[in-house]
Amino acid sequence: MTNKLYYGDNLGVLREHIADESVDLIYLDPPFNSNASYNVLFKAPNGVQSQAQIEAFDDTWHWSEAAEDSYWQVLKGTNTDAARMLEAMRGFLGENDMMAYLAMMSIRLIELHRVLKPTGSLYLHCDPTASHYLKILIDAVFGARNFRNEIVWKRTSSANNPRRWGPVHDVVLFSSKSDAFNWNRTLQSYDQSYVGTKYRFSDERGTYRLSDLTASGTRNGESGKPWRGFDPTPIGRHWGIPKAILIEIGADDLSGTGAKLDALDEANFIYWTPGRPGSPGFPQLKRYIQDGQQIQSVIDDIPPVNSMAKERLGYPTQKPVALLERIISASSNPGDIVLDPFCGCGTTVHAAQKLDRQWIGIDVTHLAISLIERRLRDAFGRGAEFVTIGVPKDIEAARDLATRDKHEFEKWAIALVPDAQPFRGGRKGADTGIDGVVFLRTGKNKTDRAIVEVKGGGISVDQVHKLKSVIGREKALIGLFVTLNPPTRQMVAEAASAGFVEIDMGTGTQRFPRIQILTIEGLLSFREFPRLPIIDSTAFRKAPAEKSDKQAGFVF
Repeated sequence: MTNKLYYGDNLGVLREHIADESVDLIYLDPPFNSNASYNVLFKAPNGVQSQAQIEAFDDTWHWSEAAEDSYWQVLKGTNTDAARMLEAMRGFLGENDMMAYLAMMSIRLIELHRVLKPTGSLYLHCDPTASHYLKILIDAVFGARNFRNEIVWKRTSSANNPRRWGPVHDVVLFSSKSDAFNWNRTLQSYDQSYVGTKYRFSDERGTYRLSDLTASGTRNGESGKPWRGFDPTPIGRHWGIPKAILIEIGADDLSGTGAKLDALDEANFIYWTPGRPGSPGFPQLKRYIQDGQQIQSVIDDIPPVNSMAKERLGYPTQKPVALLERIISASSNPGDIVLDPFCGCGTTVHAAQKLDRQWIGIDVTHLAISLIERRLRDAFGRGAEFVTIGVPKDIEAARDLATRDKHEFEKWAIALVPDAQPFRGGRKGADTGIDGVVFLRTGKNKTDRAIVEVKGGGISVDQVHKLKSVIGREKALIGLFVTLNPPTRQMVAEAASAGFVEIDMGTGTQRFPRIQILTIEGLLSFREFPRLPIIDSTAFRKAPAEKSDKQAGFVF
């Protein structure tokens, strides 16, 4: 299987492209915040990020015809538990943003359950705004008995709020499709202050701490009988022998608790505390420090992606690669298929690629797909092979997108121009004659701009003339006229009449056409390129390169 990056609504992609029981692990971080927009921030050459926000998610979870349709699809579907639960939620919540979110998530969770293998697991990352509702829905779809963990990730060190506890964590809900789910023993680093306090002893085997060799509660069987003069029953306990250590010393097949305790003692895994004269000492288990401790349900050793992190791409909800590496390592094996249906800036696919898993990523915006493609190139070079599906690859597909969604077409077309970004974050608004911007560094401490105008329909010479006026009004250096249809001779002549700009490039002065007409077909086939004085490209933040010996190619 080739790694796949899909552009489109994940519900449609799941139904049309992902087979039943074909995925080993699903991680999703579906956006929900009724007062927020989900933006990708791109750094301008002058270092000011707020001037260049690109909208990757707009919070569209509102009660609408689409939400109503999702609700009825669940009610008419075969998962009656999910239908009953969603109906009850609507009776309680009514028709509001939260209910719309839950309806649209329910139908997607049903599809995710379908594509997951019986040995597979699902991790849903959310904040406390909706985690309690989502937990109920997951239980309805996957079965409450298949819920494994609520994982808490401490995403920030502190949060100040004058009237409540500081909200510093996210929740990750972990469920499996069956009891036969994949699980790998995965370790995390010890807290060094804990190591210094607890691991205070050492012998020829290494550094160890002392822990109880008994467990709570009395037993009538073998585990409740006295051993070497010590009886755990009067103190309300019984012998608790770690199976992992028995396996390590080859004593797991011994019959009888006493024989197993003897084997532990002979292997020097028991420490006897000094006893009173005439009475036995107290046996304690030696627990030797290893490479790390078993991963815990509270994750406080993986910091968030802060503003100075090398992996930061400017995506405000970006999760650290280390967090996804831990999840993927625990619940999948090399070669398994990892799916992220809300892949955003691509942290899941990045981690999956790094850990030699196959992956599928889905996102509804061209901007996110473009960012992920660049991220994988930067991080893995030719070490990652993938195919992008759903993004227009030829002129006919581009025409189809322009007909279906003019706004998405404009953002996609802007992404064809190297280092261009949508004007004002790509938000819809009054036509200012500016669809996109390319920041240009034209000299030391000097920044200029190129204006991008995109046309997906009819074009005329008046539009080129208007672009000339916009360049003058905005004091921009160059104007790029990107068109789906071929320009007329009059348009080419009007562009040529704008003349040239001359830029000192450090190695001499170069001339650049002030107005340049570029066709979608030419950009797609790499026959046309904008002529821009770019000395330093910084529109997209680069992902740090990952070390890899693999040599492969990209497929687009």
